[in-house]
Amino acid sequence: MANSIEGSWRVRPSSGIEKLADRLWRVEGAVPGMSLRRTMTIAKCADGGLVIHSAIALDESEMREIEAWGPPRHLVVPGAYHRLDAAAYKQRYPTLKVFTTRGSRPAVEKVVAVDGVYEDFPSDEAVRLRTLPGTGDREGAMLVRGLDGVSVILNDVVMNMDRKRDVLGFLFTTLMGSAPGPRVSRLAKLALVKDRSALRAELERLAALPDLARLVVSHEKVVNGRAEASQALRLAAAFL
Repeated sequence: MANSIEGSWRVRPSSGIEKLADRLWRVEGAVPGMSLRRTMTIAKCADGGLVIHSAIALDESEMREIEAWGPPRHLVVPGAYHRLDAAAYKQRYPTLKVFTTRGSRPAVEKVVAVDGVYEDFPSDEAVRLRTLPGTGDREGAMLVRGLDGVSVILNDVVMNMDRKRDVLGFLFTTLMGSAPGPRVSRLAKLALVKDRSALRAELERLAALPDLARLVVSHEKVVNGRAEASQALRLAAAFL
């Protein structure tokens, strides 16, 4: 899903910045032509640099607020369907290092130059990237450690939304089994999941993290709290 004018900074409706934790911010934005919402998460590394996960172009006041929080240093394009504003971010911040999953790299490189895959990311004590087993190297997780524990940020492998009533939303959420959440959708099982047992085991491992603080997914709802996030991951795993 690329910009119609590659690299253009096009601001679409969004929720504004939500400050989830000391090292984690979130923005929920519109998906062109659909009622579906997409999520950008911004993580702050131990050195103060920012990781932009699934970029969303915001207005100047919001971008200045982000820049005041820390310098954007890394751009994570978590999958082939989350490229919409990637080129615009790279144009705005030319020194950004771009990372994506190994399986998504060919598609992502059609819109923006890629510096490395998840395994190349310079992890520190605050932010780590890992590829999810069982996804054919197409999906990964970003783990952000803050004062309240570990936040797990996933992409399309887990959905957490309500059913939509518009035509495209109904097709995506109901016919393709993407809602209600949390769940692994029929579409994800067809397009992303290569080994159900391996992915189920990984989601259950994440659910068992002793300091789990929250679950953030690309579409749409955040789950806060250890017990609630753990239950959400186990519910999603049950769909595999």
